[in-house]
Amino acid sequence: MDKATVIAHVKALLDERMQVAWAAMEAAQESANDQGKSSMGDKYETSRSMGQLDRNMHARQYEQARQERLILEKIGEGDAPTRSAVGSLLETTAGWFFIAVSLGAVKIENETVIAVSSSSPVGASLLGKEPGTFFEFMKKQHRIVALH
Repeated sequence: MDKATVIAHVKALLDERMQVAWAAMEAAQESANDQGKSSMGDKYETSRSMGQLDRNMHARQYEQARQERLILEKIGEGDAPTRSAVGSLLETTAGWFFIAVSLGAVKIENETVIAVSSSSPVGASLLGKEPGTFFEFMKKQHRIVALH
């Protein structure tokens, strides 16, 4: 598994997420703007309010994906570190882990890579580890085989 490939794949997933959230945000805003005055009085205000809430939810999703994308931009693809850190790709007895953003299991080149945030429980347990050391995942002890 190549770290550059993982980073490129995760960036593409986040870009797609950003596009979907942006489109949904614009559609919700347009829907809220298109609500015409109704003879029902409160119906207009309720529909407009719900449209605005929907738009705000999609705006938060977009911003979260954008912030995660910025984290990936800071990750170097250079030499393998001696200790795991944000941006590390770890080969373990439990599979592949990528410490950067929380996306869960991601299929890349017929392999599953678990993308975790450094603030998640498993991400935090992986930080600062060296090859050969152990960590707990799903209530079992696993060993770090290599860092990439």
